[in-house]
Amino acid sequence: MSHNSSSNYRRNKAFIDQYRKELKSMFDDISDIDVKVLNKSVNVGLADVKRNTPVVTGFMRKSWGTTPAIKTADGVTKTLENPADYSSYVNYGHGQEVGRYVPAIGKKLVKPWVPGQFMLEKAISKAEKTMRQEFEKEVKKVNRDHDK
Repeated sequence: MSHNSSSNYRRNKAFIDQYRKELKSMFDDISDIDVKVLNKSVNVGLADVKRNTPVVTGFMRKSWGTTPAIKTADGVTKTLENPADYSSYVNYGHGQEVGRYVPAIGKKLVKPWVPGQFMLEKAISKAEKTMRQEFEKEVKKVNRDHDK
């Protein structure tokens, strides 16, 4: 190998090594985006659903929570949930027996249907909007950080 080709090899190798390093750094930044964006978005949804949950005793509002983000080959999942057994009735609405006396309110029921509050759907909508905005922001940040 001549001196000139040896010098070219070292220069090319240094360039390729630097490129690999930058590519790996960018890949590491990108691979963290999905969990970061999902966590932030679901937390925005959690705050929204708590704010919009009607309160009598406060139990249902306090019961809202999330599961940890789980990353698999199919993507990342995180769940917004409420284990209070009556939360689905408040969210989606429910039927009731007209004329039945309810001691807790001291009255007879007059409506056959109680409309839902749909606080979960509103929170999901807010989380999805946040997710789109945050994802765009994170991709721009990675591109900026890596001069792309």
